[in-house]
Amino acid sequence: MSLTLPEVKRIAHLARIEISEAEAEASRDQLNGIFSLIEAMQAVDAAGVEPMAHAQDVCQRLREDRVTHLDPQGSLRDQFQAVAPETEAGLYLVPKVIE
Repeated sequence: MSLTLPEVKRIAHLARIEISEAEAEASRDQLNGIFSLIEAMQAVDAAGVEPMAHAQDVCQRLREDRVTHLDPQGSLRDQFQAVAPETEAGLYLVPKVIE
């Protein structure tokens, strides 16, 4: 499948995109390149190939869930909360979003 220049202009018109003649020609060439790639990929015989979620057999490496920074006096928390709009008892107060 390939697009013609009038078809590209019609698509741009339907999408409410103002496009010049040069942009229409460049878009036509790019879209036709994409269509050629899709046709080449559809021509590949993939019978018997199982679908996969990732191209490689990988797993998520998780770090141990532990405290990495100790702030015994809470001075960092106090500094962070000093610039917060509202706090109470060491907690940030936020607007209610669910009625």
